[in-house]
Amino acid sequence: MSAKNVLLVEGESDRGFFEDLCKLWGVSVQPIAVRTPRDAGHAKDTKQAAFDVLEKTYLPQLADGQIERLAIAVDADQHANGGGFARTRDQLTQRLTLAGYHLRAGSGAGGFLFGHSDGLNDLGAWLMPNNADDGMLEDWIQLNLHPGEAALMQHAKSSIDQIPGGPKFKPLRRSKAEVATWLAWQSEPDHGLWQAAKPGLLDNAAPQLQALKTWLMRVFPAN
Repeated sequence: MSAKNVLLVEGESDRGFFEDLCKLWGVSVQPIAVRTPRDAGHAKDTKQAAFDVLEKTYLPQLADGQIERLAIAVDADQHANGGGFARTRDQLTQRLTLAGYHLRAGSGAGGFLFGHSDGLNDLGAWLMPNNADDGMLEDWIQLNLHPGEAALMQHAKSSIDQIPGGPKFKPLRRSKAEVATWLAWQSEPDHGLWQAAKPGLLDNAAPQLQALKTWLMRVFPAN
């Protein structure tokens, strides 16, 4: 039986993170299938691939009732790398507008909601990290870090600064390197990005964490 609720993400690491985040928050009361572009038959997992399968696969499925609720969560990325919040928002909005959707009033920092004149359930969109700035999922993690993890994260950043000869990665990937280093020093290293959703690593009272949780439960209500 196909899933009735779909959260579309960019790739496998994002899938693992959101699946564990849903479990942590108890959102699985109303099961959500976290899907990547490859799940819909695309050749690769990227943001643009996610936009493609949203338009060509999941919007038609939402329209004909194969799925009931749909959301997409992708990175805003960096303006200097051809992405950025404004470009990502505009690309997504353009595709949804062509499909008959309109941006709900009040959408923004707390997540985007798009309504449809045919009475379909609102479609949700979250642009990492915070629906306003350039960045990615790893930036969201750092925004919502548990206070008890601050010293270890700072040590991870300092360690990267001290790499002999400088880092090999591009500056735009700095946040990924910081979070990966921080996770490598946890009790269960080498388990991927999903480990950040383990209890005690994120601050449940952080405003951006609460905003994502509220948005997710708005798009996928328990009943």
